[in-house]
Amino acid sequence: MKICKTINETTSLLSIFINDGKKIGFVPTMGALHKGHISLINISKKQNDITVVSIFVNPTQFNDKQDYIKYPRNSEKDLEMLSNTGCDLVFMPDDKEMYPEPDNRIFDLGNLETIMEGKFRPGHFQCVAGIVSKLFDIIKPDKAYFGQKDFQQLSVIKRLVQITNSKVQIISCPIIREENGLALSSRNLRLSVEEFKQAAIIYKTINQLSTFLENNKFCEFKTWAIKQIDKISLFKTEYIEIVDTETLGIVKDIKYHKSITCCIAVYCGQIRLIDNIQINL
Repeated sequence: MKICKTINETTSLLSIFINDGKKIGFVPTMGALHKGHISLINISKKQNDITVVSIFVNPTQFNDKQDYIKYPRNSEKDLEMLSNTGCDLVFMPDDKEMYPEPDNRIFDLGNLETIMEGKFRPGHFQCVAGIVSKLFDIIKPDKAYFGQKDFQQLSVIKRLVQITNSKVQIISCPIIREENGLALSSRNLRLSVEEFKQAAIIYKTINQLSTFLENNKFCEFKTWAIKQIDKISLFKTEYIEIVDTETLGIVKDIKYHKSITCCIAVYCGQIRLIDNIQINL
């Protein structure tokens, strides 16, 4: 496994593989790796000749400076995990390497910037689009792999590829969960034992949406779900929305949709947890 810390070293090495006709798979991460990341890498290895993983905690996409400071970092453990997966190349730049100067580009992300994550984290997706576009330009992957836990981010990346005429194929990969149902996330490392145990309520609650649909009580679900979660003193629901899986438009009547996705964000103290479930109608 090759570890590269500069753009020049990375592009030089990858150009050899590209000139040899090798297919490049790419898994962008912010480190603090877990089984969810490893699942993406394993899929990439099956579909490509070379798998590249980036580790970069992007400072611009954090709305909360304290969240950035406290974001889990353990490069030694990350590299050990990556070595065991058979990853071919790890790109580990620092801030100056990725931002020699401010990135002031603006991307037309449409309604994705005004709903759910876009609404509660203003500017976040512009910064996500900016860093991902930089990484795509450096790695030049044939395929890039993203987990469905960050459902809205996945739509942003697909939109980015569309508006930049990128040739990279975006592969959407299933959510990997803890035994108690909590979606795997690097931020789970910041939860106490009790918080981790209680956080099972998030998935348990949104997973009841199908029961409400069967009983023709769709309109009652959001109010019920918020009450279920917020009655636990540790948690405060920031939002819960049910959207069309393809357009992310807010669902008002399910008869007009083929597939819906329930998205949720919950605060446990200062730790923000997100999740979603998809239901085909």
